[in-house]
Amino acid sequence: MSIPALQTSTLADDLSITRMGYGAMQLTGPGVFGPPKDRTRAIAVLRAAVELGITHIDTSDFYGPTIVNKLIKEALHPYPAGLHVVTKVGVRRSATGGWITSLDPADLKAQVYENLRHLGLETLDVVNLRTAAFDGDGSSIAESFGTLAGLREQGLIRHLGLSGITDAQLTQAQAIAPVVTVQNRYNLVDRADDDLVDRCAEENIAYAAFFPLGGGFHPLRSRTLRDVARRLGASEQQVALAWLLQRSPSTVLIPGTSCVAHLRENIAAADLQLPDEAIAELNAIGQ
Repeated sequence: MSIPALQTSTLADDLSITRMGYGAMQLTGPGVFGPPKDRTRAIAVLRAAVELGITHIDTSDFYGPTIVNKLIKEALHPYPAGLHVVTKVGVRRSATGGWITSLDPADLKAQVYENLRHLGLETLDVVNLRTAAFDGDGSSIAESFGTLAGLREQGLIRHLGLSGITDAQLTQAQAIAPVVTVQNRYNLVDRADDDLVDRCAEENIAYAAFFPLGGGFHPLRSRTLRDVARRLGASEQQVALAWLLQRSPSTVLIPGTSCVAHLRENIAAADLQLPDEAIAELNAIGQ
């Protein structure tokens, strides 16, 4: 299988990423908790992602916790020029794997330093603030985002992003510091963020669609998707990813996998051009 030349998105003078990225969340045990079943395989997937041209790896110290960042460091450090590791703060994990929101300024600073240490970096390329509500509850993020903006001024962070936010929270954050990426849930059937996707395109903000294939608990199910994929000779997953890339010029993807073969399949979706009639059919799924 030939590997496509991956399109890039330029978000700042010193930040250009491939629109097809790699989400490292699955390089853990069940529930994004504990070590991977096969550590050697996890290392191989990370190295393959870079070898295949991906320059955008999404991670967080709360994946594992700490396990994924340490795997990334083991597999890829010293990092090749042009590779950008995007991380998140705002969550801690309980001893049993629970997800605990942690937006206290002091702990946000601690989380940034922990990401730096576990990734082996002196400066983080991009840090996304994960908000209190998974899909954005409209509460103020001024204090927590301001804390990260202060660390950016100190040189510990180059660029800032947001995860799980509303349109109003994006506006609030932009009044404090530039935002280069928004990371929200969005896919072929989950279209609540349509307006925010369009806004990000207008303002040259990368919109990183997480759960681009629906997520483990809610995989995409659609007869229309299945029929379009069959006609095009592609997998349903490839069609769903290609639709996202064609949905907006600022959309970037971070599908995750712990398998090199699956990684290659995802990357091949970047080379799949959907005809207008297929896009019209797929658009109707989310309406």
